[in-house]
Amino acid sequence: MADEQSNQSGVPSSAQNKLESSKTHARRAAEDLKSAATTMAEDYRDKATQAWGDAKVRVRTLQEDGEDYVRENPMKAVMTALGIGFVLGLIFRR
Repeated sequence: MADEQSNQSGVPSSAQNKLESSKTHARRAAEDLKSAATTMAEDYRDKATQAWGDAKVRVRTLQEDGEDYVRENPMKAVMTALGIGFVLGLIFRR
C-alpha cells in the first residue's frame, strides 16, 4: 500500500477511481435502459391505439351489417332469436 495514495476516507485512489467509473457506467446503463424502455412503451402504445381503432371500426361494421340483415329479413331474425332463446333456456334450466 506504500505505492497507492489514500484519500481522506482511507480508500486508495485507484479504488476510488474504479468506484467512480463504475458509478458513471451504471448511470449511463440506467439511462440507456430507460431510453430503450420508453421507446418500446411508445411503440406498444401506438400499436394498442391502432388495434383499438381497428376493433371499433369492425364492431361498428358488424353492428350495421346485423341491423341491415334484421331489416331485410325480419321474420328470420325473430325466429332465430326465439330458437336461440329456447335452447339457452333449456341449457340454463338444468
